Amino acid sequence: MIDAELKHLIKMLNQISVNLARGDSEEQDAARVADHMRRFWAPSMRAKITDYAALDEDALADLSKRAIAVLVSTSPPVQ
Repeated sequence: MIDAELKHLIKMLNQISVNLARGDSEEQDAARVADHMRRFWAPSMRAKITDYAALDEDALADLSKRAIAVLVSTSPPVQ
């Protein structure tokens, strides 16, 4: 179930993906979006969107999905 906060995060991430897509390679665009999330999103926001992506990513744009995958694969483990 998508609550209001998650709905807002999905909308923001999809908009960020559109705004930061430069037409470079998909990997570069996804890395750019993931970097934005890492620098400007609170850890709780990143956790909520990655949890959603792991269960149901239907509302996410393709670049948003790839950016989340980059974010997860490059984030240090939680200790």
